[in-house]
Amino acid sequence: MLIDTHAHIMFPEFDEDRKDVIERAMDAGLERIVCVGCGAASSEAAVKMAKEDKDGFLYATVGLHPYDAMDVTDGLLAEWEKWIVADKESGARKIIAIGETGLDYFKSKVDPEKQKFSFKKHIELAVKMGLPVIVHNRSADEDCLGLLKEFSRGGELYKKIVQDCGCDGENMIEPVKAVFHCYGSTLEFARKVWEAGFMTSFTGIITYPSAKELREVVKEVPLDKFMVETDCPYLAPQGHRGKRNEPSYVVETAEKIAEVKGMGLSDVEKQVMENTKKFFGF
Repeated sequence: MLIDTHAHIMFPEFDEDRKDVIERAMDAGLERIVCVGCGAASSEAAVKMAKEDKDGFLYATVGLHPYDAMDVTDGLLAEWEKWIVADKESGARKIIAIGETGLDYFKSKVDPEKQKFSFKKHIELAVKMGLPVIVHNRSADEDCLGLLKEFSRGGELYKKIVQDCGCDGENMIEPVKAVFHCYGSTLEFARKVWEAGFMTSFTGIITYPSAKELREVVKEVPLDKFMVETDCPYLAPQGHRGKRNEPSYVVETAEKIAEVKGMGLSDVEKQVMENTKKFFGF
């Protein structure tokens, strides 16, 4: 059993056969799919899809990708907070994380300072709501990690949330919990991420012949610090390269992890499920 921790099946690429895609994921042995919002519209679509699912198979997140960081407003964040509170009060618990959000200094046309502002607002919401953060990081390693550390225990922004709470905050408010999704940076930086207590998640990229350095990250990742994802419809594994990616293909990423780490596939699946359920609170 596996969980695709980062999928965009609410995107138009799946409009013609979404039901079939979900069925193939179930047939492949997936237990859940996390539909990750990356803009106001896609976040709303992810939440709607998760709420309409009656099988406990689809879950949602809300967030703004660094490409859309200019769209962050107090009104939008307040709306998301209402959704999360209502979701918790209903007992459904379908909105399970904030993100994807983060920093992209490679392709995003949004000013880096505006990206940082948006990222900070997302982390703040996550801490207040007791939800983890799904982090998009591209060419912004130290800034991403630095901001997250500010919301870790002892960090100044975490202290401010505790102070504003007016309660015994350190016992009631957990520090930020985060995953660097679609990890693609260096082994040196990965070690910093793990040391800070954060997770790394791997996609089909690790199956590409050119991804030797990334497979070194996989080889060294602590057993309690990784998850798997597709980031579909993008980044199909090598066996499907150039085609639309979909959640069922996450099994091939797990197979590559087993190969690289010299583990049995069932052991990798068991570890991934344990890590994923702990991270998202399933």
